Amino acid sequence: MNTQSRSDAYAAAGVDITAGYRAVELMKQHIARTVTPGVCSDVGGFGGLFELDVTGMKRPVLVSGTDGVGTKLRLAFLMDRHDTVGVDCVAMCVNDIVCCGAKPLFFLDYIACGKNVPERIADIVKGVSDGCVQAGAALIGGETAEMPGFYPEDEYDLAGYSTGVVDKENIIDNKTMRPGDAVIALPSSGVHSNGFSLVRKVFDVERADLTSPVEALGGKGLGETLLTPTKIYVKPVLALLETVAVRGISHITGGGFYENIPRSIPEGLCARIDRSAVRVLPIFDLIAKTGHISERDMFNTFNMGVGMSVVVPADQKEEALAVLKANGEDAYVIGEIVEGENKIELI
Repeated sequence: MNTQSRSDAYAAAGVDITAGYRAVELMKQHIARTVTPGVCSDVGGFGGLFELDVTGMKRPVLVSGTDGVGTKLRLAFLMDRHDTVGVDCVAMCVNDIVCCGAKPLFFLDYIACGKNVPERIADIVKGVSDGCVQAGAALIGGETAEMPGFYPEDEYDLAGYSTGVVDKENIIDNKTMRPGDAVIALPSSGVHSNGFSLVRKVFDVERADLTSPVEALGGKGLGETLLTPTKIYVKPVLALLETVAVRGISHITGGGFYENIPRSIPEGLCARIDRSAVRVLPIFDLIAKTGHISERDMFNTFNMGVGMSVVVPADQKEEALAVLKANGEDAYVIGEIVEGENKIELI
């Protein structure tokens, strides 16, 4: 740790340089868990170095994604729990990347805060590291910006960036999609990281009881349920891509079914989803009931229990289900591809 660098003038303005050094020391143990063979640098440098291994690839293509956690962070502030939102940050990036058929390689985070509390920053990075381990990606760098007067002392924002790689011939091409293809659901772990502006309004979270057990949530508290990290689908989807001709993947994020499933459907085709087949999680029933929200709006805002959908040929759906279940996903069929211009029908 740097013991020479200190600015009394900067400290008087609210920025503690030494706290930053302390935070880096605390986070190193978490970052070490994410190291993969391509990592060429240690934390603390000016750039994260990663050696790209393209053995066996004919035309490697880099795929990048960036995102943040959004207003779900407000729940972390209210619960004073900061070791899970990092998983959300990683998930929102790597789940998008894998929709192209790419394997995430590395991740970088950006934390902006009102006051650098090293232990809190280390907790955030622990979550980021947990997410990277789940995704098989290395955490090779990041930035912690202390911004007094811009953010309140107890608040922060968190964003991330990831890069993956895929052989060009293996990029998922939805032009191969055909009527009769099966639409498979991969269950979500909860609300994930989208729709929290509506969630916060429905439950009035600033004044709500976030800790008492809620019968409708299986005895869990509202805060704990809402903070459940976003599921990372990278490893099961990559395993699926090795065995089945996947024709489309949708990461169900903000905008729910109606916005995200059509993104993987080509013109002239439609995903016909069987509403009765969707395994809606209790938290969504509670949101709809408490906020008096229509079913149409629920499915156009939240994932409703489906964090990702995958389209495969009908004659390969049983094999696809078996591969996903062997990799920890209780996947199930929710619909099929048909001819149509609406791109999605919920029936």
